[in-house]
Amino acid sequence: MPFPTRKTTTTGAAFRALAAGAAVAALALTGCTRVESTAPSTVRATDVQARFGTVDCREAKCIALTFDAGPSEHSARLLDILEEERVPATFFLLGKRHIDTYPELVRRMADEGHEVASHTWTHRILTELEPDAIHEELKRTNDEIERLTGRRPTLMRPPQGRTNDTVHEISRELGLSEVLWSVTAKDYRTTDSDLITRRVLAQSSRDGIILLHDLYDGTVPAVPGIIDALKKRGYVFVTVPQLLAPGKAEPGAVYR
Repeated sequence: MPFPTRKTTTTGAAFRALAAGAAVAALALTGCTRVESTAPSTVRATDVQARFGTVDCREAKCIALTFDAGPSEHSARLLDILEEERVPATFFLLGKRHIDTYPELVRRMADEGHEVASHTWTHRILTELEPDAIHEELKRTNDEIERLTGRRPTLMRPPQGRTNDTVHEISRELGLSEVLWSVTAKDYRTTDSDLITRRVLAQSSRDGIILLHDLYDGTVPAVPGIIDALKKRGYVFVTVPQLLAPGKAEPGAVYR
């Protein structure tokens, strides 16, 4: 899926149109080889010291909110909501027209205790690229996030979830673990916030990794309802590293 050539601002319509056409392939997570992934429950061992409190995901019913393809014009409002709700999230950020357009939001994400991770520089499908291009897509994003936050990313999410052995190896070289998802609202197909909420709630379970996109108009308005409903069900929100802790994501490995 090529990345939009026009700057994403008000609706994210260009990104949505491109993403929708590849949605089935994205959810299949096939890439060019069979994807072997590790569940969070297999990684953990002891207590987790979370940004918003202490939680042991062996005992607590943990779940992770993740957001792809930002920052965007909607991200400041999302950060306000997360701060109000005392909920940490994991942000898989795009470089071109996102990180380089909203650097202050990248810094804010890190400063407020969220996990800042990579979604590549231009959203090119990594399994369709030569090794040098894969390396550049990932390294350039890492370098810019580190420049802005002082911390180099350890996690990345491949566009459309497409990955293979070459992507694994280059990720390993760059110190990156790959994170997929277990819950998707398909928010690239709708602006209906109520529908997005219902989809997330219908799929959520313990140790879930929720995939949302904060650049679409319907997504951020759905977040308060998602948080409220899942809290009422007894879920505790954590970042992806907190979901795995005290185990640690291994570079080159895939987690879902």
